[in-house]
Amino acid sequence: MEPSLQDKIKESVDFIKSKIKTPPSILVQLGSGLQNFVDELQVDINLSYSEIPHFPKSGVEGHAGRIIFGSWKGVSIAVMLGRAHYYEGFDVREVALPIHALHIVGCKTLIVTSATGGINAAFSPGDIMMITDHINLMGVNPLRGVGAVNPKNQFPDMTNAYSKTLQQIATEIAKQLDLSLKSGVYIAVPGPSYETKAEIRAFRQWGADAVGMSTVPEVIVANYHKMQVLGFSCISNPAADIHPGSMSHAEVLKNMEALQPKLVKLVVGVIERIGNVSQQTEIK
Repeated sequence: MEPSLQDKIKESVDFIKSKIKTPPSILVQLGSGLQNFVDELQVDINLSYSEIPHFPKSGVEGHAGRIIFGSWKGVSIAVMLGRAHYYEGFDVREVALPIHALHIVGCKTLIVTSATGGINAAFSPGDIMMITDHINLMGVNPLRGVGAVNPKNQFPDMTNAYSKTLQQIATEIAKQLDLSLKSGVYIAVPGPSYETKAEIRAFRQWGADAVGMSTVPEVIVANYHKMQVLGFSCISNPAADIHPGSMSHAEVLKNMEALQPKLVKLVVGVIERIGNVSQQTEIK
């Protein structure tokens, strides 16, 4: 008989706890082409998703499918190198299972990044957009049928899905780094095909600034567990109706590689600040 989601989460949690020495307080989930972040860390253990019971492993280029447990200037963190996607055929609950497990292991904060298309005409490839809100157009919700995992929060509030305090911290760090940080609304689509020009025009009218095929399931589950969330959309290409040619994953990876250094500086700066703040007061 297929184990329940609760049983799968427990098996994942038990395995991870058996491997790590210090519970992580911050989870960083990196999207396509952002693997160099780990070069900045003190690494304690490096695990493949395939080693962890029930962790889904992506087959998409640019997603290493590994999780690093370590620290940055004394702040204990877990770093997911890549993610599974709904468009790969995974159930959306499988996609978000690692967030359930890593919250139970100890993570109270989620920093999530992803490659996105820039709907806002003021955005250019190489820009970083801090997510202020999202639109779920995937047609699925990772909490469907999982109320028993956290029965006290079966209907989680999403009015402040992205922490205002963490956004303020990120804005201050970006200013210190003299880094241009955009902000806006992320819209999630199921994929894997890129969007049509007509779809992008519709999304723009709805108030979306960037479009992608991930992030939202993980953010919903993080809010379910009352985690604090900070999201960065990395503009890897102009969206369909303003793109000068054909769209490809190769273009995404090339542009993500180019913007990696400034995103790494931004994320490690935020982590250091969170570590200092959390010793003094609770982040809201």
